[in-house]
Amino acid sequence: MKTSAFLIGLVLAAGALLSGCTPVIQAGLPDPQLTERDKQMMALAEPDEWKIPTRRSIVQYQTPEKPGTIIVDTGQNYLYYILPHGQAVQYRIASGAEYMGWTGRAEVGAMKEWPTWMPTESIMERWPQFRVYKQHGPLQGQWDNPLGARALYLFVDNKDTLIRIHGTNEPSEIGGHVSSGCIRMRDMDAIDLYGRVHVGTPVVVIS
Repeated sequence: MKTSAFLIGLVLAAGALLSGCTPVIQAGLPDPQLTERDKQMMALAEPDEWKIPTRRSIVQYQTPEKPGTIIVDTGQNYLYYILPHGQAVQYRIASGAEYMGWTGRAEVGAMKEWPTWMPTESIMERWPQFRVYKQHGPLQGQWDNPLGARALYLFVDNKDTLIRIHGTNEPSEIGGHVSSGCIRMRDMDAIDLYGRVHVGTPVVVIS
């Protein structure tokens, strides 16, 4: 009986690898601790933030990158925070539309809680309605801000790439290719990741 169970386990594991699935070690990680401001803002968040099942898990993930690295897989729309011993915390994300995707190596150059948001020049060119921000300035950090609860600012050679890993006020779009090049996460996931990283954390974006 033990031999049969062992063989079945091998078959299931092989099937998971062949299908492209990442073996899960611990599913449904607990939510991170929230600040009082987090609680106030999250109480106003879109209901989708609470309806979408938690997909934050520890998975097996083999990579030559060192523990403490962030790997963003825009093709599969997953973000991995690398842990020791071939493991990683896996988060579901939304990434840039096909023509907007960016890949490469960067590092976390700045970190902000409930960041303000100012449309870039390219966004204002594509969507003229955002030009009003030139008059009244950036949107304050709050529950309906497009950057959500947390933002990690990606830098290359000490220069801001304008690419962010951030929360979102549209959690229902997680899993899609919808953004203007940034990497979106559920606010709860963004808060969790924020608590694990620091300025200087390496980031690898692949497709």
